[in-house]
Amino acid sequence: MNLEIHLAGIRLKNPILAASGTFGYGLEFATILDLNSLGGFVVKGLSREPIEGNQPPRVIETAAGMLNSIGLQNVGVRAFIRDKLPRLAQLETAVFANVFGYTPGDYVEVLRALEDAEGLAGYELNVSCPNTKHGGMQFASDAGLLGEVVGLARKAVSRRPLIVKLSPNVSSIAEMARAAEEAGADAISLVNTFVGMAVDLRQRRPRLGGNFGGLSGPAIKPIALRMVYETAQAVSVPVIGLGGIANGEDVAEFMLCGATAVQVGTATFWDPSTPQRLVGEFRQVLERENVASARELTGALELNR
Repeated sequence: MNLEIHLAGIRLKNPILAASGTFGYGLEFATILDLNSLGGFVVKGLSREPIEGNQPPRVIETAAGMLNSIGLQNVGVRAFIRDKLPRLAQLETAVFANVFGYTPGDYVEVLRALEDAEGLAGYELNVSCPNTKHGGMQFASDAGLLGEVVGLARKAVSRRPLIVKLSPNVSSIAEMARAAEEAGADAISLVNTFVGMAVDLRQRRPRLGGNFGGLSGPAIKPIALRMVYETAQAVSVPVIGLGGIANGEDVAEFMLCGATAVQVGTATFWDPSTPQRLVGEFRQVLERENVASARELTGALELNR
């Protein structure tokens, strides 16, 4: 049984990665699961300067998932390179840096700092966070702006592949994916969270400190599957699927829809060992379905006629 896949020139031992924003810097999970058992993981979004994040409450459980309004709290790229990356570089698994900025110049500065550092497999450009007061999602909702920031990022890096993480809060996901590919993206990851809100009836106020947040979890999986399929049909670069993945069958479904790899996020809040568990469950799915190689699944979905 061969779980190995290749993503934008990077060999991964399996297609399962832990998603940015749900896995800290990875090091926090080292005593809970074997980080080297994963295909890889994406560290939480890194900005030019440290960000404190939004005021609490920041996370609200919903009927089929959760809303978060973290606000991209992070230590900043320089502290990450100094304090986190040396230990991450000792891992055998692929480590990706998620990069965030309020302006195109912010993205470029963070990427240039990371480009000079050792220990990373690639970059994920976060142009789609829905819970910051400025920046973020504006780049993912306008094809022209998206092309601009991806193009500048592409010029800033050459050592490692550039993944662009798209927002589902758009009218045409295929258009945005094509814009990212044309500007130089080596892979596309989607979907990020959907903009949502929770209300405290008694207080007559939003339940999140930041008022609005990003909806994730099983509730968004059917929409995410459709968007992954549409994106895979629209671009030639690899697609990474995420959105409500919680078991091995979910992994296989996203791959059938065109994903080369997947990211697991919200499920780790219920069970921090979920990414490692999914590696075993995915292997069992392949055995049950008599699939010799994980790569055989990608794009194998047949639509009803």
